[in-house]
Amino acid sequence: MSAEGSKKAIIAALAANAGIAAAKFVGFAITGSSSMLAEAVHSVADTSNQGLLLLGQREAAKSANRLHPFGYGRSRYFYSFVVALVLFTLGSLFAIYEGYEKIVHPHELESPIVAVVILVLAICLEGYSFSTAYRESRPLKGSASWWRFIRNSRNPELPVVLLEDTGALIGLAFALGGVGLATITGDAVWDGIGTLAIGILLGVIAVILIVEMHSLLIGEGATASDEKTLMTALGSEPGIDRVIHMKTQYLGPDELLVAAKFATPAGATAVQIADTINSAEATIRETLPIARVIYLEPDIDRGM
Repeated sequence: MSAEGSKKAIIAALAANAGIAAAKFVGFAITGSSSMLAEAVHSVADTSNQGLLLLGQREAAKSANRLHPFGYGRSRYFYSFVVALVLFTLGSLFAIYEGYEKIVHPHELESPIVAVVILVLAICLEGYSFSTAYRESRPLKGSASWWRFIRNSRNPELPVVLLEDTGALIGLAFALGGVGLATITGDAVWDGIGTLAIGILLGVIAVILIVEMHSLLIGEGATASDEKTLMTALGSEPGIDRVIHMKTQYLGPDELLVAAKFATPAGATAVQIADTINSAEATIRETLPIARVIYLEPDIDRGM
């Protein structure tokens, strides 16, 4: 379900950003606005990013093999990490450089009304993309805050699209403000300031994404609530005295590995232990369907 929701959000963002990029380049060619150029490059980066996210989902769907016995689920994390790097290098650094240049060497805007019209149109298209990502994210977010969702989500695409679209909408507001103030005051430096603000904004978003995707890429365990659910499920099994220890790790956004050692009653037979393991695995899968790979190791409780 999460992969399908992610795909809808990605396709909506891809369509919106491709159209926006074309319109912004036309606007830059007419007006010479550095804010418009920075936003155009930003939209090209975003469009490329959506393609990378779709590629990641395609790679993740590959079947497990001898070289990758746990499958390719983490491809979605890898490509999301690449997206964060692209956003930082192609989006943020270019905008900061362009903003600095236009502040040092201001360039008078031509036909600023054209820039304003294109930016307003872009805000409408980005709003559509953002609303799609927002709608698809709400069921996964639950009662948590949006910041907590971005921090805790094991689905990489939705936080990426949400932050990209949020940054795009704020960046468009900066561009609109820069063009507007440059037109009203007659001072083109405001256009450069708007461009610089866009670059800084994109840099902040890119760093947040890099940190989050790096954490997912090297491997994150189950959330605290899911881990508590697993411990409760295992502890409720009749043939388990207690859970000695448990480790979990996401093999992909939709696949969790669970490994646990549990204590058995002192007189348990091999058949009883085998039945306990089978029953515990069934209970875990029923309680937390995302737990696809389960390893349970019995041991005699020496701590009691």
